[in-house]
Amino acid sequence: MTFLKNFPLLIVPFILYNFLSFGLITKPIQSFQTEFLSIEMMSGSTFSIDIGNLLVTLALILLFIEILKATRTGKTTIIDHLLSTFVFIAYLIQFIIDPKAATSSYFICLVIAFLDVAAGYSISIRVAARDVTLER
Repeated sequence: MTFLKNFPLLIVPFILYNFLSFGLITKPIQSFQTEFLSIEMMSGSTFSIDIGNLLVTLALILLFIEILKATRTGKTTIIDHLLSTFVFIAYLIQFIIDPKAATSSYFICLVIAFLDVAAGYSISIRVAARDVTLER
């Protein structure tokens, strides 16, 4: 159960991106700008969202949960931060090496993974500083 608490959630968009771009679920997606959903609005305009923006939205929702997880204190938070750091490194390596990762959607997910790492460490330091009591 502890592993599920420390599971780095931002690996989900990373895995989904790779499954979609390499065709591990269905045929490979040629462009993440392919329209995923289109809704006719009351104003008469059409709202549409593409696959890349949907992936970024999922990453932002998961980032919110990761930030909430960063406020926990305990021994397992170090493991959580290390796993998040490994996920960021995986994003970065794929962005540098893989031509399929050279999209704006992937780059935004990379930045979100970096913010997860930076916020996780920063929040943990702030929470730990409040837990320290000085005796006089």
